[in-house]
Amino acid sequence: MLGCARGPIRPIVIAMSFCERRRCCTIAFGLAFGVFFAASVSAQWLKTPTPGVPRTADGKPNLTAPAPMTADGHPDLSGVWMPNTRALQDLAAGMNPGDVPYLPWAEQLVKERANGARGKDDPAAYCIPGMPKLIVLPYPYKIFQTPGVTIILYEGFTTFRQIFTDGRPLPKDPQPSWMGYSVGKWDGDTFVVDTIGINDKTWMDNAGRPHTDALHTTERYRRRDVGTMDVTLTIDDPKAYARPWTVNESPSRLIVDQDLLEYVCTENNKDVDHLFGDGRK
Repeated sequence: MLGCARGPIRPIVIAMSFCERRRCCTIAFGLAFGVFFAASVSAQWLKTPTPGVPRTADGKPNLTAPAPMTADGHPDLSGVWMPNTRALQDLAAGMNPGDVPYLPWAEQLVKERANGARGKDDPAAYCIPGMPKLIVLPYPYKIFQTPGVTIILYEGFTTFRQIFTDGRPLPKDPQPSWMGYSVGKWDGDTFVVDTIGINDKTWMDNAGRPHTDALHTTERYRRRDVGTMDVTLTIDDPKAYARPWTVNESPSRLIVDQDLLEYVCTENNKDVDHLFGDGRK
């Protein structure tokens, strides 16, 4: 769930197809996922050529070309990416019953949120970011891969993360925060991000799956080629789930010749008035 922000309707290139990206507000009524599109306005950064993208003879991006590499021999993840947002609605989409190993209290809370609050209590409805929902919002994110730290800018909520790659360990007693504390390392051609210290005040998806301050997430990013990056997420929260569980692989698609735009969730946020908490369908 997000508040509505003014923004453009614009064409973009994602993984060799032309599709339409819109500023939107999203609301969840239990397991339903509605999208409302904002009015079109003029916007900057919509036709700015992306440097370094290989192109075919007719000038179109060659998004199936091999992934670029950095000087140290690792894949370069830098770029503007659009996530696969299926997991926003349901982190367990496509999984079998029982694959999410709830502890009893967590399973009961998910049922209550589905049949009662219908999303009205989701902090995201009030424009509060959180992990891991942030990484599956229906807005692009931009990776800057630099020595010592990888920075990710998120268009949704106009926020950022720092993933430190300078060898520092995760903090032993982190002060809980909305984004947590992240360190990254390479496992072959896969960038592995471990995050802890996330507060327990947010939902993990629109289905209302909870987490506690013991949550440890592991993200794995593998750039398959220029235009596609496979992303997996593992949830490890021993206070809410009996064992770690992994969300199905979800590819992100490169956005070419455009850049991030401003998104202000709190501007003209009309979603909350339309959410209800009395169990109506």
